[in-house]
Amino acid sequence: MNLRENVDLNNLPKHIAVIMDGNGRWAKKRGGLRIFGHQSAITAVRETVEAAAELGVECLTLYAFSTENWSRPAMEVSALMQLLVSSIRKEASKLNKNNIRLTTIGDTASLPAACQNELKEAMEMTKDNTRMTLVLALSYSGRWDITQAVQKAARDVAQGNLKEQDLNEKAFEKYLSTAGLPDPELLIRTSGEQRISNFLLWQLAYTELYIMELLWPDFRKEHLYEAILAYQNRERRFGKTSEQLTK
Repeated sequence: MNLRENVDLNNLPKHIAVIMDGNGRWAKKRGGLRIFGHQSAITAVRETVEAAAELGVECLTLYAFSTENWSRPAMEVSALMQLLVSSIRKEASKLNKNNIRLTTIGDTASLPAACQNELKEAMEMTKDNTRMTLVLALSYSGRWDITQAVQKAARDVAQGNLKEQDLNEKAFEKYLSTAGLPDPELLIRTSGEQRISNFLLWQLAYTELYIMELLWPDFRKEHLYEAILAYQNRERRFGKTSEQLTK
């Protein structure tokens, strides 16, 4: 069965976020090093980006590297950074050709200089593209995001640029790294883990969660359609009752 044919294009989530989990376990099952799993995950990333853009999703955020990932073995982190540089270099022109804008969230200043340079070049190349926004969460955590937003807001209050009483939810969101982007309506997590792992803590307040046992390197377009169909079959109430929604 072709799942794409059943997707309601008039009821797509505007923003899909993905926790790409299971690379290490995928590699271990095949007797390889963890980096083999990360390398094999590139196809899954490519297919997910293509499928989301083809459907008409406005924004896709991929949790690529968390602040906690820095504590992994130095060899793995180094290999990941090298893979990030080569992947961005290879994919940037394809993103541009397909009218996809690339941007990032996270403490990217902590990334190696080569990574920062490749990101800057790719983002500059694609900055005017309008088909879809692809967000890479790099050296990112939800707590980091909220903390840096509080710091910025406090600085504005201290400098007289913001009144304390005006710092409501809407105003605070402008200080988050995702300012200008809609909150995710659908979060997909692979590998079966039942947690959000410090990802978009503020932004996921009313996001629909879809957990898959599948390990990330095996993720393909059909799996994205499956997750979207599950989303479309849910009733999103935002604290209201079903009766209120039908009035």
